[in-house]
Amino acid sequence: MKIKNIYDTIVSDENIYRAYLNARKSKRYRKDVLVFTRNLEHNLISIQDELKNEIADYPKYREFYIYEPKCRLILAQNFREVIKQWAFYQVLSPLFNSMYIYDSYACIKGKGQIAAIKRLHYWLKLVNKNYYNAVKKGVEPSPQDKWYYLKMDFSKYFYRVDHEVMMKIIRKKIKDEKVVRWLESRIKSPDMPFGLPAGKRPEDVEPNERLYDKGMPVGALISQMLANVYNNEIDQYAKRTLGIRYYIRYQDDIVVLSNDKKQIKEWHRLLEKFANEEMKMELNDKTCIRPVGQGIEFCGFRLWGTHVKIRKSTALKMKRNLKGVMKRYSEGKITLDHANQVVSSYLGLLKHSDSYALRTEIFGDYERGIEGWFVLKRKSDE
Repeated sequence: MKIKNIYDTIVSDENIYRAYLNARKSKRYRKDVLVFTRNLEHNLISIQDELKNEIADYPKYREFYIYEPKCRLILAQNFREVIKQWAFYQVLSPLFNSMYIYDSYACIKGKGQIAAIKRLHYWLKLVNKNYYNAVKKGVEPSPQDKWYYLKMDFSKYFYRVDHEVMMKIIRKKIKDEKVVRWLESRIKSPDMPFGLPAGKRPEDVEPNERLYDKGMPVGALISQMLANVYNNEIDQYAKRTLGIRYYIRYQDDIVVLSNDKKQIKEWHRLLEKFANEEMKMELNDKTCIRPVGQGIEFCGFRLWGTHVKIRKSTALKMKRNLKGVMKRYSEGKITLDHANQVVSSYLGLLKHSDSYALRTEIFGDYERGIEGWFVLKRKSDE
């Protein structure tokens, strides 16, 4: 499938306004959004004219670091740029989604982290059925009933995406040169390098050491979409060329299952070769092959055929973050609604694992109502 003649749809009145509505979600009362909205019609026409006339512009980014779940350099855009990215995203993303394999789960409507966990858990129950039946009967499981997993993870993924490879993929899929040129301006920047040298962490690299020919801005909506487009290359190779049945990917985390250890080692070799040579990406030291009985770490959980547990590191971060929420609420820095949203999101995550003891330890009777948990007085109330 080739994507053609879509630029007029992207810059249409309806699409630009819809992009504004999506861009302002959860930030309607932020200062820059309020300023933009005061003269909404003029500002939207201005954005539309810039896109129609292909006025060259490279986004200006505000840099900051986040440290959960790991250190990342985030590049935030202004509100006008967010609207532009939404205008392209909401037209392009559904078209790209139709090209992906079924078991790609990141940044796709109706998929996501929990859906990926459920899918892999279903597979583990399926492939382990004969093994567990043999154990229950007290007989030795056959070699065909012993399954292994390959876990692959790209090293510093967003910071190592190769621009030449990315543009080759984009040009192969999109036959609208105006769209290609705009996407290229968001991947490459003459003023802001996004890439990291191999083996380096964001916090260890000075701005003048960053690479201009690699990397995408972490935090940008278009980067999330293009990350899937880039990784779809290895997905297609795994499914169409190698014929791997049990293959699943969430962002840059890949899991493969097989009951043939020799075969899974060969798949590992071929997939790593494809990543190195065709995608110009390296795997990190988390890549491994192990029996599925040891449990598979995936999307913040550890999965077996019999049950799912939240990872210890995820639980510790959750506890730490919740203490911070309690402290900020008690000091009046966040509202009860905000605190409720954070806690509810964690509860929702925990409900998808066998974690009753952990939920009880962290929340106690919290699930009966937030007032029972946030009982600390605010300083202003004292």
